[in-house]
Amino acid sequence: MAYYKDFREHLQALEAHGKLTRIKRTINKDTQLHPLVRLQFRGLPEQQRKAFLFENVVDAKGRTYPGPVAVGAIAGSTEIYAIGMMCRPDEIVEKWLQAQVHPIEPRVIATGPVQDEVHMGESLLEHGGLGEFPIPISTPGFDNAPYFSSPYWISRDPETGIRNVGTYRVMVKAPARTGIYFGGKGDQHIEIHWRRCREKRVRLQAAIVVGAPPNIGYLSVSKIPFGVDELAVAGGIAGEAVELVKCKTVDLEVPAYAEIAIEGEFSLDEVEPEAPFGEAGGYMGERMMMPIFNVTCITHRKNPIWQSFISQLAPSESSKIKQIAWQNNLYKYLKHDLNLPEVLQVAFHEEASLVGNMAVIQVGKMERPEIWQMLDAVSRHRAVGKMVIVVDKDINPWDNDALNWALSTRMMPNRDIKIVEGRAVAQDHSAERPGHWVGRDPSTEVFTKGARLLIDATMKWPYPPVSLPKKEFMEEALRIWEQEGLPPLNLKEPWYGYNLGYWSDEDEQEARLAVRGEHYRTGEALIGRRNTLAKPKT
Repeated sequence: MAYYKDFREHLQALEAHGKLTRIKRTINKDTQLHPLVRLQFRGLPEQQRKAFLFENVVDAKGRTYPGPVAVGAIAGSTEIYAIGMMCRPDEIVEKWLQAQVHPIEPRVIATGPVQDEVHMGESLLEHGGLGEFPIPISTPGFDNAPYFSSPYWISRDPETGIRNVGTYRVMVKAPARTGIYFGGKGDQHIEIHWRRCREKRVRLQAAIVVGAPPNIGYLSVSKIPFGVDELAVAGGIAGEAVELVKCKTVDLEVPAYAEIAIEGEFSLDEVEPEAPFGEAGGYMGERMMMPIFNVTCITHRKNPIWQSFISQLAPSESSKIKQIAWQNNLYKYLKHDLNLPEVLQVAFHEEASLVGNMAVIQVGKMERPEIWQMLDAVSRHRAVGKMVIVVDKDINPWDNDALNWALSTRMMPNRDIKIVEGRAVAQDHSAERPGHWVGRDPSTEVFTKGARLLIDATMKWPYPPVSLPKKEFMEEALRIWEQEGLPPLNLKEPWYGYNLGYWSDEDEQEARLAVRGEHYRTGEALIGRRNTLAKPKT
């Protein structure tokens, strides 16, 4: 089956899988829409989450909109994400790896539905400019404007000409003017383009795409290395070239079957305040000085669908889409680029909110020098935040209980921890007090420097067996449990004991005697191994 031609085909697939909820009642985009979707992220297990399609949207002033709003549609859950990738959840890792190793270059076609309607020049504001679209308020009561929460910014490196696709939120400031937030760490690709354009005194043109096929969205947040055309990796996900059309007023191309494309240019000499906005870290993002984007053209399909991510405090669609993309990007870097075959899994913990702030790497047999060489390389990877933990293959890297067990019993702080300073981190109140970002100049400053905590939580030598009954006895117990009609189980690893190397043949023999009821034989044998204690001193 061919990949989804557009976002609409993906919505049809979600509905066919029972993963789309249609809301037909009138919903206020400024006060009701995101709060309604938020409830499932605060009150339902992940398996029950769905995408939402709001078909009758109004704003706080009662204005109606011809097109619907979709939320949670590409990463509301791992299952929704897999539907967007056209694979099973357990195939996502391999599909991401193959997409990066075997990208497919996009191709330009003459026309596409994204340009069914064109507003530019004197007609730019004929339908209200950006006000034509039902852009929701993400955090009602705290956000200071509607924001594009799932924009796919397309820009071009002024030195190499290579395209970049990235998701950076967009504050709506006027019918033809927006803000952008790129974090100020200095490593976001569109920020690099903007700085280079300032140095060369050439215009930075860009296009904002909304509602593209899901492979574009997955790619947009993925932290692909700088200098890679991310639309080619998106083609690798789809297994076919992404079809593009040339923009009307800027020298760029956009996906031909997207819902909306907004073209424009950045000011090189002026910045203005952006935010407050509810951040993925779980706190309100503070006002910062950021570049200004001036809109020159708006194109869209008839009655376009507005796509929005639900972000803010994890879990959210934002944390899920970042978690899957970032951990698979790091997995490819370790397994393929660094050629480390003993890397088995990489887990970015979604509940860490700023997803990359807690990364866990599961490895097979690796010597301590190899582990620290790997950790040193990981500490420089841009997808990684504050903490990187390495665990053995018997530790489920996604399970916090298993992770805490490894940290508590396989790590010694004075030997197995290293802090690497001078690493950029996301805007984070643990790094600087609130208010320290206000008024800073993004053209000259890298805002926040932090550190990374590297932990080797692997066994350094053989350990005694895990203190649970052996697998054969737990499996027998499981059969009895099911025969008795007891409640369904969701077994956590480890759920049976296994040998970790420090276990002698004698220990094994005595355990076998015990389960055969012959433990007296062990007691008799121990008589011959008695020691006589010295008499107490008087």
